Amino acid sequence: MSFYTSFAVAGAGPTIGGRIVKALLERGASVVALARPSSTSISSTLLEGAKIVTADYADVKAVASILREHKVEVLISALAYGALTSQSTIADAAKEAGVKLFVPSEFGLPTEGGKGGHLVIKSQFADYLKSLGIPSLRFYTGMFVEFIPQFTGVDTGKFLVLGKGDASFSTTALDDVAGFTAHVLTSLPPAKLHDATFRIEGERTSFNKVGALYASKNIPVEHVASLPEGYVKQTLLQGFFEQGRGSSGWDNYADKDIPENAHSGNAAWPGHQWKSVKEVLEL
Repeated sequence: MSFYTSFAVAGAGPTIGGRIVKALLERGASVVALARPSSTSISSTLLEGAKIVTADYADVKAVASILREHKVEVLISALAYGALTSQSTIADAAKEAGVKLFVPSEFGLPTEGGKGGHLVIKSQFADYLKSLGIPSLRFYTGMFVEFIPQFTGVDTGKFLVLGKGDASFSTTALDDVAGFTAHVLTSLPPAKLHDATFRIEGERTSFNKVGALYASKNIPVEHVASLPEGYVKQTLLQGFFEQGRGSSGWDNYADKDIPENAHSGNAAWPGHQWKSVKEVLEL
């Protein structure tokens, strides 16, 4: 039985891409960290042991040449939201270079059947991969645990909850996301990966439950009708979660959460101990 051994990661920054590079290297894989010439992430210790190559993502020929040179089988995109449009030309390069599997930059809420914002952008890209004939693998992880403070105004000295705060959502630690991604890509055969979706959940919680952890550390918890000026993205996200859409098990077609689906992918990493919110945030 054959497994994938050669990977390229576009967007190998310190949030998730660099961690995936590190996790793949720890499993003995060959990894190319593909970065823009202006990138500041190429000096990250997370990339030690990887082949670091810079290229203009819009230059299909140049990127394809790099992928061919390093015999890349799987291309993983960890591009941030603002760079998602670059995925199309990277996909074109992957097609030209004969890449066998493309992992798009999902790593968040379920996007299949999404009707607005980034959900549509990501779904449209998945359709584009299909049109190119490149198999894809999607990971739905819920919110990164490490992102919770910045979305609840902790830097104001309070834990701010928008609305009731009792809706459940999925959250997974960055290292767990990276480790799971590397694990399945190197331990499962291609037939289990092509055009598949993994839904994972490190912990199912709510803003009220996380708030209780902060309260135990004498950080005030306040329910508010709106977050402070400048927290536009955070307000939108908390509002989104208030509807229950923050679960890895959310079904955009049925417009409802299916809780048991939220952690359906966890079993693919048997024996792993998923990190809790309390552990990651040291509460």
